[in-house]
Amino acid sequence: MKIKITMILLTIGVFSLGSCIRDEAPNSEADITSCRVTSGILIREAVITNEKVTLYVNDSVDLTRQKPEFTVTEGATISPASGTIRNFTTPQTYIVTSQDGKWKKSYTVEYVFSNLLTKYDFEKIKYYEYTNTETNKTIQFFHIFYDTEIDGSSMDWGSGNAGFMITSSSSPAKDYPTCQDDNGFKGKCAKLTTRSTGKLGAMFNAPIAAGNLFFGTFEVNMDNMAKSTHFGVPFKHVPTELVGYYKYKAGENYTNAKNEEVAEKKDNFDLYAVFYEVTDDVQYLDGTNSLTSDNIVSIARIKDKKETDTWTRFAIPFNMCESKSIDQAKVKAGKYNIAIIMSSSIDGAKFNGAVGSTLYVDEMQLFYKPEEK
Repeated sequence: MKIKITMILLTIGVFSLGSCIRDEAPNSEADITSCRVTSGILIREAVITNEKVTLYVNDSVDLTRQKPEFTVTEGATISPASGTIRNFTTPQTYIVTSQDGKWKKSYTVEYVFSNLLTKYDFEKIKYYEYTNTETNKTIQFFHIFYDTEIDGSSMDWGSGNAGFMITSSSSPAKDYPTCQDDNGFKGKCAKLTTRSTGKLGAMFNAPIAAGNLFFGTFEVNMDNMAKSTHFGVPFKHVPTELVGYYKYKAGENYTNAKNEEVAEKKDNFDLYAVFYEVTDDVQYLDGTNSLTSDNIVSIARIKDKKETDTWTRFAIPFNMCESKSIDQAKVKAGKYNIAIIMSSSIDGAKFNGAVGSTLYVDEMQLFYKPEEK
């Protein structure tokens, strides 16, 4: 999940009465913007989020002497230096400091063999955060769910919280569309709530922000917000079924993207998974094609949805798409992605939904076919 802190400050500054024109100040961004590694070892483009770089590599790669090279935002510095040889059998940490010296971020860099964990209990969270080097205080914004994978690496769940932060950066983490809740089926759970984005969101025909959670990353695309979601992570198995538990309550006053109430419309949630082939022109899916892309080979989507205040089990099989087949050799080579996607408003990607619609999800498991010998 990536969003530059200067974007937040700019949004706030534009609407501040005391704003004034000043000479260009040193850059306050502290981001890794790209990563380059030895040619031929990646099975997917490097995935860069706010605090992590994930490098999906071939199973034969020797991780003991790798030297990734990084590009950082203008004027920023990185430590250890880009190109330093390190042992990546365990994740390694890098610190990026902004040009103005006021902000720093810690990045975890992982080389991953794509042994994706398939049980999700939503017990683990961390915060999207920045550290001010002058005060040594860390600013925390919202929850990020993560799971520790079989090979010791970890996977962060994506959400649209970074988009909501543009309009509501001062909100506590529990008031963001996607957060952790204490009252799960077992322990804690994921809570997805459709929130109002206020006057600023309405100005951009985005009056609501649906709570969502998915495999992938989020990078703000102001030209087309539906393309901000990047769905999918490598999966070297053929999925067969997605099982878990949910609760749901629809909000009142369904609203469309023009901020008009639609009295006859009632909100609903969505929960589905797609298995798709990765090609040169389709590295990931997004909010415009997550159910329609020609690269999709199978889909599991919940059908028997209902409002309920008790935990309800779901078990949804993956169904092959018409005229599609799965190439086992490509599966083993990591040429397919899996994406699990859930939202508190089914048309949230179009900014249609009811404020207050809330979906709880817990104890989810992804099943797959045994590996062929």
